[in-house]
Amino acid sequence: MSRMYRVMAFWTGVFAVLFFVGEMYEVSLIFFANTAAFIGLGFMNLTERTYLYIFGGYLTLFMVSFSFYTVFIMEPTLGH
Repeated sequence: MSRMYRVMAFWTGVFAVLFFVGEMYEVSLIFFANTAAFIGLGFMNLTERTYLYIFGGYLTLFMVSFSFYTVFIMEPTLGH
């Protein structure tokens, strides 16, 4: 299971570099932070249950944050 966190770190690192090259600096910083967190967790050698609890908490936090952003912060636009 720790290897899957290293795989997630690889892919978030790829996306972070792509966002950085595309001059989307705020998003790239978020993905670089995710990469660092996944690398750190990947080398901790925790139990599989612990890794699943951490991932479930990560997904819950993402959904709450994303929902808050889309409902209260994002400004809807029509057209361009």
